[in-house]
Amino acid sequence: MTIQPLEPGRAEMEGMARDAIALLADFIEDRSKAPAVDLDDAGRMVPELLRPPSEEPGELAALLDVFHRAAEQAVDTAGPGYLAYIPGGGLFTAALAEMLARGVNRFTGLSGLAPALVAMEEGVLRWLCGQFGLPEAGAGLVTTGGSIATLSAVVAARHDRLGEDFADGTLYVTAHTHHCVAKAARIAGFPAARVRTVPATPEFRMDVAAAARLIAEDRAAGLRPFLLVGTAGTTNTGTVDPLGELAELARREGLWFHVDAAYGGFFQLTARGRAAFAGIEAADSLVLDPHKGMFLPYGTGVLLVRDRATLRGAHSGEAAYLQDLGELAGLPDYADLGPELTREFRGLRLWLPLHLHGVAVFREALDEKLDLAERAYRELASDPLLEVPLKPDLSAVVFRLPGGDRDNQRLLERINATKRVFLSSTRIDGRHTLRLCVLSHRTHADHVAEAVDIIRAAARGALSA
Repeated sequence: MTIQPLEPGRAEMEGMARDAIALLADFIEDRSKAPAVDLDDAGRMVPELLRPPSEEPGELAALLDVFHRAAEQAVDTAGPGYLAYIPGGGLFTAALAEMLARGVNRFTGLSGLAPALVAMEEGVLRWLCGQFGLPEAGAGLVTTGGSIATLSAVVAARHDRLGEDFADGTLYVTAHTHHCVAKAARIAGFPAARVRTVPATPEFRMDVAAAARLIAEDRAAGLRPFLLVGTAGTTNTGTVDPLGELAELARREGLWFHVDAAYGGFFQLTARGRAAFAGIEAADSLVLDPHKGMFLPYGTGVLLVRDRATLRGAHSGEAAYLQDLGELAGLPDYADLGPELTREFRGLRLWLPLHLHGVAVFREALDEKLDLAERAYRELASDPLLEVPLKPDLSAVVFRLPGGDRDNQRLLERINATKRVFLSSTRIDGRHTLRLCVLSHRTHADHVAEAVDIIRAAARGALSA
């Protein structure tokens, strides 16, 4: 019998899987003591990894070792000390689900080809629609992240409110709205001048009255306002816009109301999150990133819409070679709801962790992150060397030294040089400001306490240097 190297036997598959899982288990077990950032030797590996593959087969053990070393030469986004940007820890059970999904390799762009798997994905999406108070007509789509989800939302809003001739359409954001909205608008055909920046209040929330004035001015100038964007947790500060008031403004003016909840959205599972997001149920569309608030691996976004028909109307297409297929048992064809025809089965990475662990454990973890951010805020605000300009709405805390940009740049360098934690910075009111964001499922009270101690020590060192 001829050996087929691309078709390993059962024993060989099981052996390879054991080796891979052992590597992954070691990696995850090491996160508690691994440095939060380790880029010292990354440059040495790059030439090795840029080499083309050989004509001859390699050894799995050696290749796994190369991968392991490469994965360690990075900012440890999977570790408990990663408090920069928006953390995403990556659940092991989601990784297990992904291995299974990729192994069976089913096509889920069209429901008729794998209806039971589409139903698994659709069940999670309908549950999410219910969590956000969307009506029965609501629908969802699992994407590769918030950027693609936002692009589909902008295209749906453009199609629904402006039609084919949309050159005079305008949309409304603030300086704190995630830049993926402006990027999506550009890809969707809108020049930068059509993206209006609404002033923010001193608390960094969209100024509703200012938005109303800007919309009125644009109408008077012969333009067509069509999209208002609120944020349920900005990346800069974690601030939540006044969603209820913005929803009412959008309804009154006939605009599509979109909510960027990529960072904060899953706090909706908690009582504090639901209170902060009052009005989100009126959204025409909203974006979530399960690779943030559900702790899933990167590359997992969700778009929810109030009415599936609007999403389908903007994205569906026809081809003669698809004439044998149709929607089955009331299940959607995801290819008609977004830009992708080819898409992997993404639903299992959500379905398996939710059904295995239960929703309550996610709610408890998110409540813990809110508690930890509140603790970090209190302790940093009590330090006389630091300015903490904003009480957190969610799990992001911003702080700075009272000096200039260079002092705060030096502070960040000192903090990250410890390699115990990794923080990032932004600009608020033109000033260099540091951020600490708690969201990884691996970050607990001891890690936040250590981060606060490191920040305090670094602040004293930066000022004495």
